[in-house]
Amino acid sequence: MGTFVITKRLNDLYKFEFVSRKGKTIFTSADYELRFECEEAIEDFRVSIDACRFLRFKTAKGKCFFKLMKAETVLATSRKYSTELMMQKGISEIVKYGSKAEILDFSAGDSIFSEL
Repeated sequence: MGTFVITKRLNDLYKFEFVSRKGKTIFTSADYELRFECEEAIEDFRVSIDACRFLRFKTAKGKCFFKLMKAETVLATSRKYSTELMMQKGISEIVKYGSKAEILDFSAGDSIFSEL
């Protein structure tokens, strides 16, 4: 199952990523000034996933990506995929697991490896 991961950017703004069950980032959110805004955005996404749209794009070099939209707002931008099929698998994982994915918060500087 996928996971939402909240982290802090170098510019001190917060973001969240949706990470696949295999550990790959599927999308990265817009920036948020406060951590609780990230949490609210995740909860809003979870309850309104059916109202979201996935706008598909292709880069000049042929890579595929999507923007996750709710109404006219861009909530997140995906990573670049080598094929449309891989991009569709990422979208399918969001639709399937997004509403029940857990939230991990590493915004306080904690690290997955801090206990090793």
